[in-house]
Formats: sequence, C-alpha cells, structure tokens
Amino acid sequence: MDDLKRFIQKMPKAELHLHIEGSLEPELMFALAKRNDVEIPFATVQEVRDAYSFSNLQDFLDIYYQGMSVLLKEQDFYDLTFAYLTKMQEQNVIHVEIFFDPQGHTDRGVPFATVIDGITRALDDGLAKFGITSKLILCFLRHLSEDAAFDTLAQALPYRDRITAVGLDSSEMGHPPSKFARVFEKAKTEGFLAVAHAGEEGPPEYVYEALDLLKVDRLDHGNRALEDTALVTRLADSQIALTVCPLSNYKLAGVTDMRAHPIKKMLDLGLKATVNSDDPSYFGGYVNENYDAIIESLSLTKAEILKLARNGFEASFCSEKEKQAMIFRLEAYGA
Repeated sequence: MDDLKRFIQKMPKAELHLHIEGSLEPELMFALAKRNDVEIPFATVQEVRDAYSFSNLQDFLDIYYQGMSVLLKEQDFYDLTFAYLTKMQEQNVIHVEIFFDPQGHTDRGVPFATVIDGITRALDDGLAKFGITSKLILCFLRHLSEDAAFDTLAQALPYRDRITAVGLDSSEMGHPPSKFARVFEKAKTEGFLAVAHAGEEGPPEYVYEALDLLKVDRLDHGNRALEDTALVTRLADSQIALTVCPLSNYKLAGVTDMRAHPIKKMLDLGLKATVNSDDPSYFGGYVNENYDAIIESLSLTKAEILKLARNGFEASFCSEKEKQAMIFRLEAYGA
C-alpha cells in the first residue's frame, strides 16, 4: 500500500472537478478576513475546521458561501488560486480545469472582472512557474434562476477567450438540469463547451437531462447513474467522462462506507471515471488524498490507478496533441 501511495504521489495527473472557492483553507480565510476587515463567525482556525462537518450537500453549501465573504479584491482571488496551484505542483498535478462561481461574488457586489482577473493571473503564473496548464469553467448556481444565469453569461462574453466551458453546480435536488436548458443552448452557440453536476444527490433522470437537454461534454459526479442499466450502457458506449470525487461523496454522506464507493465498479463497467477533489479544503484532501482513499478502501491495482489517471488526461478539454503529450508522460512514468 505504501508503495502505491508513493507511486501516486509522483504520478503525473490531471484534475477536472475543482471548485476554486472550495480550496479556501481556514488559514487563508483568516488572513483574508483580517486583510479585508471582514467579520467571520469563527475565533480560530480550529473552529473553522470543526465546522467542516456535514450531513448533506446543503449543510456544506451553507458554510461554503459563508467562506466566500472574505473574497473581495483581485488579489484575494489571485492568492486563493495560486495557493491551490502550489498544492498541485507538490502533488504532481500537471493540468487543472477549475470551476468558479461568479454569481457567488457578483451578488455580493464584487465585479465579474475582479474575480476573473485574479483567477486568470494566478493561472498564468502557475503555467510560468510550475508548468501547470489550465482551463477555466464558469458555473451557474442552480438554486438561482435561469434569468440570473443568462445575466452571468452576458457578463462572461467579453472574457470568452479565458473561459473554456460553462457548468452547473450548487443545490442539486429540486433544481434539475432542464431548468437551465435555454442558457446552456445559448452558451453552446457562443462557443463554450458544457459540463454539469448531475447524479450526485439527484436521480438518474437528472443525468439524462444533462446529456439530452444541456448536451454536456462531460458529466460531473454521475454516481447515481449506476442505478439505471440503460444509462450505464449509454455512458459506456459514448465514453463521456465522469468527474468522480471520492472524499466529497463520503464527506457529504452520498457514500457512507468508502469500501462501497462506486468508482471501481465504474471502471469495471467500462465507464470513463476520473479522480478529483471537488472542494478539498472542506472535504479533507486534494487529488492525491482522493487516490489514497480509494486504493485503501477498494484495493485498486497499479493498472487501475494508471487507467484513472489516463482517463483524466483523455477527458480534459485540451487539444489532442496536448492530451497525447500528457499521456506520454504518464506512460513513461508507469513503465
């Protein structure tokens, strides 16, 4: 097991499901609160960590949005993003595709430009200093209206050269993908790729809607798709990727025993599953810790680990040439 952990630590990897606001570590939250004179309801870093105890997605989201309140200036978004990239460099993650939630900031009066300028400046520095390549994905908050999503899309258009895709996150139950069919159609006509959270807490029907109505290019989570045999066959045949987040599933009680986590079953069924951290500061681990959790609980082999890593590169929104270069590095490492 220790040998596999060491193998994972140095293995080249991609991360395709990461909410940048969810990488806000308690120490940085405190530093930004002090810098920006923002009151937060915690006296110590430990109090914040103690509050990271959730029974479901909504419990997590309540504190997630609370944590955002310290992000006000371009430098805040830069510091947040560069801290994440520094961690990725330590974990040998060579490509990242990160989500950001502009509505969580613009609704607080923070300009869209402030958010994206800080994030993309850090991504540029991550490439220059660490060699980490990146893509940026704008997520619509599904508990808000589709009209609000249209407003956000309009704000994003001047920055389309910096944004690869649109996505859909936040409270899943009661907010099906169909609620956002028109704005996704508009985003597609503007040249954006599409992803969506579906089948995390929501039923297989939400996965069908993400595929058929939003026409997603990649599926975020997708765990509950396994409940529908026809859907599993469709996902296997199409090889549309699933961005799976093991520690997130466990922390939010979607999976109550990691030995029952579905990612090994996904591989066995021929699904293109990938390993990601989702909101690592809240869920107890970045990419490597997610790999460690599943090798311990599911007895994954080295070949299966390499398959998951390869899936991550193949499922990225990079060019075929870029994908092949990353896969070559992985194959050379695993040989």
